[in-house]
Amino acid sequence: MEISGSTAFYAGLSTIQTGQNRVDQAASQIANSTIERSVTSQSSEAQVDRLRSVDRSQQSDLASNVVELSQGKFQVELGVRVAKASDEMLGTLIDTFA
Repeated sequence: MEISGSTAFYAGLSTIQTGQNRVDQAASQIANSTIERSVTSQSSEAQVDRLRSVDRSQQSDLASNVVELSQGKFQVELGVRVAKASDEMLGTLIDTFA
């Protein structure tokens, strides 16, 4: 009898990896927007006036990146739960100590 890998377990691992990628990407974009804002604070008055219109769109981007960060966190947590539940279920379906 051959036992293949649990598809639920691998689905959980895949979800963890996808969530981690989402967190990494959102965190990177948040860090980049923070750097851009610090450069803006060192600009001249004329440059600041031109960039204020862009600043509003950056604020909405920042908010959406924070939402992405939270979604990635929850995605990782749920992937862990799926992988853990699958691992626990495998032990109950197959008596490995017989």
